[in-house]
Amino acid sequence: MRKLPLWTCCLLVSVLSVNAQTKKVTPKSTTLARPKLVVGIVVDQMRYDYLYRYYDQYTEGGFKRMMNEGFNCRNNHYGYALTVTGPGHASVYTGSIPAINGIVGNEWFDRITKQSVYCADDSTVKTVGSNNPTVGKMSPRNMLTSTVTDQLRIATNFRSKTIGIAIKDRGSILPAGHAANAAYWFDSKTGNWVTSTYYMDDLPQWAKDYNAKKMPSEYLKKGWDLLLTADNYTQSSPDDVAWEGKLPGAKKPVFPYELAGLAGDAFGVVTDTPWGNTITKEMAIEAIKGENLGKGKDTDFLAISFSSTDKIGHRVGPNSIEQQDDFLRLDREFADLFNFLDTWVGKGEYTVFLTADHGVVDVPGFAAAHKLPSGLVDRKVLTNSVTNALNEAFGKDKYVIATDNNQLYLGHDLLKKKRITVAEVTSVVREAALKVPGIADIIDLTDMGKAPLNAYQLELYKNNVNAKRSGDIQVLSQPGWFYGTSTGTSHGTPYNYDTQVPFVMFGWGIKKGETLRRTSVSDIAPTISSLLHILPGSGNVGNAVEEALKK
Repeated sequence: MRKLPLWTCCLLVSVLSVNAQTKKVTPKSTTLARPKLVVGIVVDQMRYDYLYRYYDQYTEGGFKRMMNEGFNCRNNHYGYALTVTGPGHASVYTGSIPAINGIVGNEWFDRITKQSVYCADDSTVKTVGSNNPTVGKMSPRNMLTSTVTDQLRIATNFRSKTIGIAIKDRGSILPAGHAANAAYWFDSKTGNWVTSTYYMDDLPQWAKDYNAKKMPSEYLKKGWDLLLTADNYTQSSPDDVAWEGKLPGAKKPVFPYELAGLAGDAFGVVTDTPWGNTITKEMAIEAIKGENLGKGKDTDFLAISFSSTDKIGHRVGPNSIEQQDDFLRLDREFADLFNFLDTWVGKGEYTVFLTADHGVVDVPGFAAAHKLPSGLVDRKVLTNSVTNALNEAFGKDKYVIATDNNQLYLGHDLLKKKRITVAEVTSVVREAALKVPGIADIIDLTDMGKAPLNAYQLELYKNNVNAKRSGDIQVLSQPGWFYGTSTGTSHGTPYNYDTQVPFVMFGWGIKKGETLRRTSVSDIAPTISSLLHILPGSGNVGNAVEEALKK
């Protein structure tokens, strides 16, 4: 074998060394990648099956775009029992549960003040944007934990803008968080979008300009007719059925609806129609443009809640032509919003998530017509039965000082005086209540270890109980039953029709795909937190849906 001279070997080593040093190495990005804008969408009372029930009539740009381009958690549920609007919005954005974030219901009883408390009440602030003094006495102060929107503000040293928009005050205020730049909601007396002095002392000019257009008045004039021809509404009951409620002043719950001149709360009737979703979308777009959202160096966050779906659903139920038409129109509103975002922010530069604050049960009249188990609990019969039983057992007195969220708040001073325990009261209440049609059980919320529930239901009720805000005794209804009238429907139970809601994400940082593993609504906020590389909220109990996020 021929040996190379020493000088040749040295030359080769030198050349190889130079080549290695001059070879270009692509450096990793030194800038943290984030979307320019996050848009959170909560559709009030959107049961999970609505994603597919009207799928064939959705456009390619709305619900279908989210599902086809994004990631769909198809088995997503609330992790607590009392599924109503306030707790729903709080849970979505805090990643928490009522037991921790304190929003145990839309209202609850305060034992110190002896008064009912609304979840967004704040008597220390004033209305901005309207001469209606009561509509603006709102803020997020009753929420005990931070939100993903708060954490984004903190992470960017408050450079990011976070704004909430919804017809319902609680649907705007709770998602926007404590440190929000603004939250706007609708005043049905004046037709204006308003806020409170918690956020600002005067509306921004863009909001004043939109209010000046008087769009609610314009939509009232249009009325409400079917989007498609009548033969397309094959997913719904007939238009005129006994279990559907009527708009105030309307003779029948049938199309077409003439809205101008109907009785009611001035412009409130607009929010009982799909036009409520239209003005919400329009206000959202005006906010994006007016506040220049998605145009800065830091991620902005817009939290939108569409409230009219809930108002329509309560009145006519989930199997109505009205609700089908409502969702077909909402689909078009989404397509319009996404098209705007594609142009304003840039396609692929923003992230959207969709969910709901709760589901809904079928109207008992509809269920009965199809031989499904259902019914209406007679609240008067229940109250009389419980009151009579307590008076008979312990002597005539006022043992229950308040009721809310189907909970009984007991007079602790009276019980102490008479040396009666909560357990003894619960036993009497349970025996009396179980005789009332539609009542499933009674549990002592002060000693849940003895509750006669399966582990799954027990966990849901535990997650709802806050020691300072919840009652002493919980009344449970049977599946398909609720407190109400013969028309319309409700929600607020631990049953699947109320707990299962959509969770779909698409856009920047989101993979295309789906999962059937059980996820929780409390997973939404930490998923967005992980996407943004920020801390979850202070009361977070959820986990990021890791498989939905691009690495």
